[in-house]
This record gives sequence, C-alpha cells and structure tokens, in this order.
Amino acid sequence: MRLIRGLSHLEPLKNGCVLTIGNFDGLHLGHRAVIKKLAERGAALDLPVIVMTFEPQPLEYFLGENAPSRLMRLREKVIQFSKLPVDDLLILRFNQYFADCDAEQFIEDVLVKKLNIKHLVVGDDFHFGKARRGNFAMLKDKGKLFGFDVEDTGSYQVTGLRVSSTLIRDALGEGNLALAEKLLGCCYSVCGRVAHGDKRGRTIGYPTANIQMFRKNTPVNGVFAVTMTGIDGCEFDGVANVGTRPTVDGGSKVILEAHLFDFDREIYGRYVEVHFKQKIRDEMRFQSLDELKVQIVKDVAEAKAALSSLHACSISPLPGDKDFCRV
Repeated sequence: MRLIRGLSHLEPLKNGCVLTIGNFDGLHLGHRAVIKKLAERGAALDLPVIVMTFEPQPLEYFLGENAPSRLMRLREKVIQFSKLPVDDLLILRFNQYFADCDAEQFIEDVLVKKLNIKHLVVGDDFHFGKARRGNFAMLKDKGKLFGFDVEDTGSYQVTGLRVSSTLIRDALGEGNLALAEKLLGCCYSVCGRVAHGDKRGRTIGYPTANIQMFRKNTPVNGVFAVTMTGIDGCEFDGVANVGTRPTVDGGSKVILEAHLFDFDREIYGRYVEVHFKQKIRDEMRFQSLDELKVQIVKDVAEAKAALSSLHACSISPLPGDKDFCRV
C-alpha cells in the first residue's frame, strides 16, 4: 500500500480508480466490509483501490478540543490499512479550502479531474462540501454526468446493532469492552512509543511503561486489565491506568501507564501496543501515595484474575506472530 499525503503527490490516474471516502476511525467491521466491497469492485474493473481520508478529521477542525475522542491516531490507522486490500491511502489535510469548498466543486475538481474515479462507495448518509450540501443523491446525479457509478456501503450489523465509530466510542466510555470488541472485530488497543516518565511508579514497587496519548479526549479512562505486544513477539499481562494522574500531578495531559507483571526489562523507545481486556475501575484521586499503593495492590489482583479467566477461554497466537508466546 502506498501512503500519499496530498493531491499534489498523486500521479495521474489515466484509467481511473475505485474510491471510498471517510474518517474510518477505528477501522471497525463495518469499515472492513466497505473495503472488501471496494476491493472486489476494483478487481472486477482492473482499477486501483484508493481510500481517501482527512487529517485532521473535519469535526476536529471545526470543534477543536470539543470534538469526539478518536478511537485511533493516524499512525495506527495507516498500520491497519496496510493490512487490507488497499492500493493507495490518500490523506488530505482538512483546512479552510476544504471547509469552504462547494460540494459540486469537490466532485469536479477532486473526484473527477484529480482522481478520475469510475466507482465510488460511500454511505447513503454521507455529506460533504460547504454547509454539508453534498449528499448521496448529488453524487448519483453527478455520476451520470461524469461517468462514474456510486454504490451505497449498506448497513453492517452485529447482533442487531448497526456498527459505527460512535457506538464503539460509547461502549468504551461505559467500560463495555466486550461490546466494543464485537463491533471492532478485535479488542480495543492503543499503540505508542514507550517514553521516560517521572519514574515515581518504581519508587512504590510498580514501575510503569509510559505512553503519551497525544490527545485530551480519549475513549477510555480509568484502570484496566491489559496485555502488551510489540516486544519480541510475546504478549505480556499487566494493569494500566489511562488518565491525568490526579493523585500525582492532576495535569491536563492524558497518559497511559502500564505496569507489566513480573517484568523487569527496559523498553524505552519501543513501539508497543496495549490491548484493553477488562475495565477495573474509574480513575480517582487518593489522599496520599500510600493510599494509592493500597489500591494498586487490589487493582493488580483483580487484573490478574480477569486475565487468567480470559486466557483460559481463548489461547491463540496473534496474527503475524510466528513465534508467539504469552508471559
């Protein structure tokens, strides 16, 4: 898969392409069904499969810090797209130009002239352009004029629920990780590089791997039973806190701190993935570090029990891990 940042870096598509457009936040089962449908159409027409997405997401541009929390950062999204049948991931910077761009202008200048699309797959509730005037009906009409087909993504449902990023975000916010996993097709996870922290955890016997979330709004908050991958093909059990650490400093910066059980290696700089398995409790403020340490003992015990139960139900290697081991 090629990663293309901006229309100026896109090579002319003489024969055209098949295209879908969206935020694809979380790349859930509904998104994957769209990509599968698009790839099938691309194979039938012998055309490249292109996914267009915007960075920042439009709502983030308009609402700033009040925008809904993301399920995944851009880098995580790129990594997941690279595993799907996509030829090009086209990332466009959402700026004032796109905010002011009329729907008709977007269709003619971007979709037709730049991308030469032959087949477009979008949801029937898709809106775009200035004041969100563009919609599915307009695309159908313009398709007849410019010679491209428009296909509805359809509604993808799991256990009677229409899969959406909003529904997954709500499930995570409520601590319903099981529902989020059903809708995502895998348990919710966060990727990032392990950074140096204040090393206060090791002074109370619970050293942590710190991962900057680079966001103020997160879909998860609190203490969780987790596993971590990205270290020598192994999966390590642990307990993690996602929040602003009110007992320690109570800042506004959200940090993921993961304590791995029976683990004493230095992994600074490693790019790891933390998988959220079960929520234990909400983040809370304690009167002292001693009170916090007492609670951590309880959290560790509950996390170990939860993970032991989950492992007993499902013991299988992770995709791509040839020499998988669980620690």
